[in-house]
Amino acid sequence: MAEAHQAVAFSFQITHEGVHINYDTEILNIVWTSGVRSYRKRFTRSLNNIKNGVFPSSLEFLAAILVLVTACHFVFEIDPSFGFISFASSHFPITSIVKLFDLADSARSIIACFIYGICVWVAKAMVMKYTLRCLLIYKGWMYESHGSGPSLLSQIWVFFMKMLTIKKPLLYSYQGALPRLPLPSVSDTIDRYLMSIRALCENEEDYQRKTKLAHEFRDGVAKRLQKYLIFKSWWASNYVSDWWEEYVYLRSRSPLMINSNFYGIDTLFVVPTSSQTSRAANLVYSCLIFRRLIDRQELKPIMIQGLVPLCSWQYERLFNTTRIPGIETDKLVHYSDSQHIVVLCKNKYYKVNIYFKGRLLLPREIESILDKIVADESQALRGEEHLSVVTAVDRVSWSQTRERYFSRGINKTSLDAIEKSAFVLVLDDVDFEFDEKDPTKLDNYGQTLLHGSGYDRWYDKSFDLIVGRNGRAGFNAEHSWADAPIMAHLWEFILAYDFANLGYDENGRCRVGNGFQPPAATRLKWEFPEELCQTIDKYVIMAQELVVDVDLKLIMFQEYGKGFMKKNRVSPDAYIQMALQLAYFRDSGKFSLTYEASMTRLFREGRTETVRPVTIESAAWVQSMHDQTKTKEERIALLKHACNKHQVGYQNAMCGKGIDRHLFCLYVISKYLEIDSPFLKEVLSEPWKLSTSQTPHGQAGLLDLKKYPKHVSAGGGFGPVADDGYGVSYIIAGEDKIFFHISSKKSSNATDSLRFAKNIMRSLNDMRELLTVAS
Repeated sequence: MAEAHQAVAFSFQITHEGVHINYDTEILNIVWTSGVRSYRKRFTRSLNNIKNGVFPSSLEFLAAILVLVTACHFVFEIDPSFGFISFASSHFPITSIVKLFDLADSARSIIACFIYGICVWVAKAMVMKYTLRCLLIYKGWMYESHGSGPSLLSQIWVFFMKMLTIKKPLLYSYQGALPRLPLPSVSDTIDRYLMSIRALCENEEDYQRKTKLAHEFRDGVAKRLQKYLIFKSWWASNYVSDWWEEYVYLRSRSPLMINSNFYGIDTLFVVPTSSQTSRAANLVYSCLIFRRLIDRQELKPIMIQGLVPLCSWQYERLFNTTRIPGIETDKLVHYSDSQHIVVLCKNKYYKVNIYFKGRLLLPREIESILDKIVADESQALRGEEHLSVVTAVDRVSWSQTRERYFSRGINKTSLDAIEKSAFVLVLDDVDFEFDEKDPTKLDNYGQTLLHGSGYDRWYDKSFDLIVGRNGRAGFNAEHSWADAPIMAHLWEFILAYDFANLGYDENGRCRVGNGFQPPAATRLKWEFPEELCQTIDKYVIMAQELVVDVDLKLIMFQEYGKGFMKKNRVSPDAYIQMALQLAYFRDSGKFSLTYEASMTRLFREGRTETVRPVTIESAAWVQSMHDQTKTKEERIALLKHACNKHQVGYQNAMCGKGIDRHLFCLYVISKYLEIDSPFLKEVLSEPWKLSTSQTPHGQAGLLDLKKYPKHVSAGGGFGPVADDGYGVSYIIAGEDKIFFHISSKKSSNATDSLRFAKNIMRSLNDMRELLTVAS
């Protein structure tokens, strides 16, 4: 009955005794504070938009210019405007304004000074912004050898960059200055493509066939397709990102679980508390602090070498975002604000308001709400206990079920609560365990975060925050709205903020907060007709078939880390990619098309580009490791040459000189124009047998990782991208640890994650032995 009472905030009755007005002051206060908060956010965003629009200039500089111009005109009797102020003060539209308000001549001059000052300020801001954009177009600094030092041109570039970025930027300050992703020529892309497949071709005849196809495409329909793509690159902020999001992610009809979503793991060597609700409360509060930093644009933009900004566009959809299923394509829906989260506990769903009377709830207050949720002994309804499985099956099935059973009534209301939440918190009913002596526990940890039981994650939300029964945590993230570095930044921030700013008392309970008891959570209500229950039961079987087929292994390599790699003057990323190539060759006896993700966030709205690690140089080195006629010196030379080649390929991808995104966009245009291209069809149908990705760290900057080496996350992973291939994610966790997340499918006779893990460790040890002997 309390819920029914709260549903009526205001009512009135007219009787023979008069008008009776009834209202609930608490509800009206909530509505009032919510409105105030909303308008305060709008005002802050409007002010920030002005600051971002004129960056690297500032509003403070506007005030300085206005004071200077006015002082020159009135005090020193100097005309800094070359006659504009005198002309403007006596001509339209200033004269009309003066007549209307009957202002004195001095007031006319002040208005003219202000108009001139604003014009100077806007002109100066635009010059500074486009100068900064021109500086950011320059990418020569990426290719310079660190050993030889920067060139004179780079030194000049650094000087001007420092001059223009001396002011503290907001999160989106650099967006207007970032250059657009450059469109490479078809000839350059074809040349790079042919170089990338040379080592993959079975024989010379196969290579010549592909070369002929490529040249026919280049000299034929490619010219027409490229013209359309040039037009798009002129008017679109990024000629790739929108099509990549739509056709690679949103139009995919396969299940998100395993095939698309990815996960992240807690710090393994530091467990701050064993209390599930206490840890969850601190992490929820830390997430909301991160969201507030984004809303206020106080989060520092990520900078390379402290000078070059990365695009911050993807942060916008980190919270309050959900993926809505459709028959042909899904859509991403982002809500400007959300004042609640949804908690999934023991297969029941609860709506938790995270604000009370206009302020964010503190950890101890959130903790008390979660304690009551965990203590709730009521049983989940039939259908409710496996409800989230609808987001784990193929998108067409979920779309049809959503339209039929969740488009009206209380089911729609409850589904709206989930989809409009800031994020979903999952209080899992199992322990997340780690034991260096028992690697299977870490494997189970990763599997639980990747897919759980198949029906205890809401895969459509931008991310689920997952906390185990013993206080360890992780996340599961949907991929279409952004790439892994954004979630990695959030994850690193909340783990560091939990340790550095919040903490726990001697009983493992939340330390920050007071004795205030916030309103209890509201359990979401559902209706489950028998037909819907049977549909959900069918989906559970489908999800279980996907879950049991996943072969996921996590390994912690502790023999050495990036310190040894840098000592031998090789890029750590290139070094590990060579180890993966050697391991794959030993695993399968051949080379296969390999995908490595590279970010293109040096450009506006940039996402990723593909680096192709299999090169002529990498293949030559791998083969030399099995050629007894090669000396160690020759193998070392081949290894370093392959690493340098890979690093250049990675830099090219970051600078917009990749292969696959360009060809992908040409393919999309060919489909629009109904043009058949055998070359594009063959290129885009080639399977990626090995998909790799590095998990970034060190972005949050809250903890000195050298001082707290045990507070590094174990990274995260994803499912296999091919039925007979591997998915490998890794994180270089300090000087002496590397975590690998290896996934494949048990149904494939060609793959075995444990076997591949052993080959990776063997390859790393062989490479250390090779370089150690040399040194």
